[in-house]
Amino acid sequence: MRVLVIEDDRTVGQFVRRGLEEQGMHVELVDDGTAGLTHASNGEFDLIVLDLRLPGVSGVEVLRTLRDRGVTTPVLVLTAQDAVESKVQALRTGADDYVTKPFAFEELLARVEALARRPKAIAPPVLRVADLEVDTGAREVRRGDRRLDVTPKEYAVLEYLVRNQGRVMSRTLITEYAWGYHFDPGTNVVDVVINRLRKKVDQGFTAKLIHTVRGVGYVMKE
Repeated sequence: MRVLVIEDDRTVGQFVRRGLEEQGMHVELVDDGTAGLTHASNGEFDLIVLDLRLPGVSGVEVLRTLRDRGVTTPVLVLTAQDAVESKVQALRTGADDYVTKPFAFEELLARVEALARRPKAIAPPVLRVADLEVDTGAREVRRGDRRLDVTPKEYAVLEYLVRNQGRVMSRTLITEYAWGYHFDPGTNVVDVVINRLRKKVDQGFTAKLIHTVRGVGYVMKE
């Protein structure tokens, strides 16, 4: 079982990591919200233990962004905020459980194990828009009978657009998803990748799938 712990208190973070590793789990520890969001977005973890008061990006914002991106990894909030309002906000934002500090490790472990036993939602392995197919298991892209050779970043941007087909996605949202950081709005990194994708996805086909919404962003649609 792979667990990501996002906790800026080094003592607490090391304590949780050591305890979970003693139970045979693989644990990665990061100490700020920005790094935590990047790690949590890649889908490599079975569970996330998340503090709410974090530097960079708050725990609530990390949680909200993950759920907005369609990341369904169970999240156990571990925080000193014990007010009912904080618990309600976290649970409504998408947390699966909530433990307040100070805590007994036995309780934390029991809640981690309970979340691990929950049946996992099965995501569709192949995403489609018209004759474009994105195989999320093999990370392969095909259009018609042609296999498209895309880089990891091109794949990330394309998958994001396909998952949100019909919705206009801003450059900021695309960059946060694919690169995992807040960026200078003057950069053209998204446009560069989109231009490369257009050559691979749309060039040579009558029906164009990647569309520009001027001044806003991009949308994938038939």
